[in-house]
Amino acid sequence: MSELSDLAEIQSFLAQSLKEQCPPLRVRKEGPGGLEVCGRKETMQGKQKVDGYYFASTAAKPKDIRFYFFPIYTDPELFQLSEGLQKMLKGKSCFHVKKLSEEQQAEIRKIIALGVNRYNEKELI
Repeated sequence: MSELSDLAEIQSFLAQSLKEQCPPLRVRKEGPGGLEVCGRKETMQGKQKVDGYYFASTAAKPKDIRFYFFPIYTDPELFQLSEGLQKMLKGKSCFHVKKLSEEQQAEIRKIIALGVNRYNEKELI
């Protein structure tokens, strides 16, 4: 692993990190613009029945890659982010990623796994 600064490489890393958790997650959408992963069982999300509880997605933008990570929104107390990742977090659950150090890549893999474990505990996925 080395530092990633090419947006296509960052997109690929994030997509691969999410796909490593399939199953219990599954890919709902995938294309050149990004990836979305969700749970595998029907559940209520708000007032709507969905085919899998939303977990995370990526979106390619001209200047960065957006990484939307829902577990940090539903269970913020679970995640203690490094200063580097904290700076990328815009709002409650959206990271704007322009480059990733090796440490940040390892941290992202760790928080994804932590989110999967929490959603399994809650029987959401």
